[in-house]
Formats: sequence, C-alpha cells, structure tokens
Amino acid sequence: MKTLTRCEFRKQIRIKRNALSGEQQTQSGLDLVKQCMQLDEIQSAQHIALYISIDGELDTQPLIEWLWSQGKQTYLPVLHPFSAGHLLFLHYSPTTPTVLNKYGIVEPQLNQMLVQPCQQLDLILTPLVGFDSHGHRLGMGGGYYDRTLAKWFETGSGATPIGLAHDCQHVDTLPIEEWDVPLPKIVTPSKTWQWENDH
Repeated sequence: MKTLTRCEFRKQIRIKRNALSGEQQTQSGLDLVKQCMQLDEIQSAQHIALYISIDGELDTQPLIEWLWSQGKQTYLPVLHPFSAGHLLFLHYSPTTPTVLNKYGIVEPQLNQMLVQPCQQLDLILTPLVGFDSHGHRLGMGGGYYDRTLAKWFETGSGATPIGLAHDCQHVDTLPIEEWDVPLPKIVTPSKTWQWENDH
C-alpha cells in the first residue's frame, strides 16, 4: 500500500473534518471542555494561548468561554507584521476588536499593549490538521507553530504546547520532517493522548 504524502494526508483529514455535521461540531466543542476541565495543566495555568476555529476545526468557542468563566487570561495568535512566518500572541477578551488575517482567520487587531511574550504564556493550545500515535502533528504547512514551539522543543522551557483535534484527525503514522515538533499531549473530544517526551 502506497504511503500518503503530507499533502495527501492534509487533504483527506480536512475532508473528514469538514464532513462532521453542525450537531457533531457543537457536541465536540462541549466535550472538549469536559476533557480540558480534567487537565492539571489547564487548572494550574493562568495565561493560555489558543485559537479561533476555522475550516472544520474543533470548535474552541465553548472552551474560550469556559476559560473566561474560570478567570483565566486567554491569548490568540496574530501573524507577525515584520517577521514572516512567525506569530505574536495578543490578549483576547470578550471586548477585544478582531480582524480577519490573510488566511481568513479571526485574530485580535494588532495592538502592542496587548502582546504577551511567548515565554510568559503557560500553555499554547495548538491547532493541527492531523496527528499520529506518536504525538507527531501535521499542521497547515506554514510552519508557524513549529517555529513558535522550537525553543520549547529544544530546551523544555516556556509555554507547554497541547494539541486540540477531532478524534477523526488521528492516523496511525504520519510522514515527518526534521523540523516537526511532537506534542506531549493532544486532547480530542473523547480522550487525552499523552506521550513521554525528553523534557
């Protein structure tokens, strides 16, 4: 059997993800909150970066609202205006003005006063297109999160990454590249996947 390329995996998994009904999406978003409520990392974190869902991604809105209800500070990624391929994280509250970036993703309007340095975040909840049984993450292909997490991967310091995904985004094995950053945990609506890592 021919091994799929990263591009083919991306295409297949996105089709599966987008085939979920509105009802399934809503339920998945609520189930994600239940999983996250049980995570010590989330209970103890005060500064949590996550993202606004797009293209059939697991709905993060219920999680964002639950984090606000717990008094947690939340942050969203913004495409760096001067450093191509890099992200900034900006504080996000119910009143934060937002804009659509070049990918059509909602992000806070750029405001230097709201920027939170990566090393001052506790957790970065990362989007992904697919993941495998070893914690490898397949992103959209832009490398934004690989760059953001490189320091954590090398030194184990800074914000801990946790992936968020639908159950249908899991595959046994992904083709990986040397720059890929495996995640220590990935949360789906039905379970939390956990791997031993070197840190």
